[in-house]
Amino acid sequence: MQKTALITGATAGFGDAIARRFVSEGWKVIVTGRRQDRLDALVQALGGPQIAHPLCFDIRDEAATKAAVESLPASFARIDALINNAGLARGTAPAQQCDLDDWKAMIDTNITGLVTMTRLLLDRLIETRGLVVNLASIAAHWPYPGGNVYGGTKAFVRQFSLGLRSDLSGKGVRVTSIEPGLSESEFTLVRTGGDQAAYDKLYAGADPLQPEDIAETVYWVAALPAHININAIEIMPVSQSWGPLNVHRG
Repeated sequence: MQKTALITGATAGFGDAIARRFVSEGWKVIVTGRRQDRLDALVQALGGPQIAHPLCFDIRDEAATKAAVESLPASFARIDALINNAGLARGTAPAQQCDLDDWKAMIDTNITGLVTMTRLLLDRLIETRGLVVNLASIAAHWPYPGGNVYGGTKAFVRQFSLGLRSDLSGKGVRVTSIEPGLSESEFTLVRTGGDQAAYDKLYAGADPLQPEDIAETVYWVAALPAHININAIEIMPVSQSWGPLNVHRG
């Protein structure tokens, strides 16, 4: 039976690459995002509506998310893998200078949207003995200046993933938290408010992870035998490592 993956945040970056990787291996995909034009273009690039089904909605909107899931046609109703990729970061300022609306947007997307989609699909995933992959970040472990709420949301994603594993014991559902480090994608332009100079400076000479690297990792997890669960993967480019702890001397 042909398997189906639902991938949130598929209109750019990791999500787009993940959708392409799964389709290349014979899967069908449900791709979600807020930009209908990009979803339509992706569906055509993936082979058309028999292979890819678009759902256009804002994952922060619970009613819209529920309606989208309930609208799935019979040919895409069986879900074998949920890839919770949709997420964002806003701002790089220290906490005392941050905009509260930016904090709430990150919480609503990275936490509330993720748990909403997971809960809506959990019964289907139990039925198919499927897979949940949650995109977290190395920020779940390693704090840095300006990471504040973003890091907190990704720590939640990691811990939620482990909690799901506990609750789903005996159900045959696999759960993985994938935690990338420095990665090049549209994500950074969103975080910096479209600042191309900041984007270029961040990645200059760094050879960062690419969306295709993350897609390969996600697919590797999905393709493993059903008795193997990868609890978490922390993945960084070779160029990225840890620095000394900051010490303020007053």
